[in-house]
Amino acid sequence: MVLKKDKQKVIGENFDDERIRSFLAYLPPEGVNADFHVLEKAYRGMIPENFATFVRFFVEDGRDINATDPQGKTLLEQIEGHRYGGDYAQALRDGGAR
Repeated sequence: MVLKKDKQKVIGENFDDERIRSFLAYLPPEGVNADFHVLEKAYRGMIPENFATFVRFFVEDGRDINATDPQGKTLLEQIEGHRYGGDYAQALRDGGAR
């Protein structure tokens, strides 16, 4: 399968703790809650195991696990129905999401 250049998967990228923590620093676009933004960015960019680690760092940093998008939905609400969202949703629940 040939992917467009902008859609190529990064294979073998090292997601050590420093790289995982770096997602906490992503700045949101205007009108988007910063905590929701970094959660969504991590969800879209990490495998479930790394995401679970990220959620732990996120909570330890005092961030809001129940932050909402501009439409008022939490990340947990958004991903519960996603085909491969189960492990991510569980990581959010383990971090206190409701």
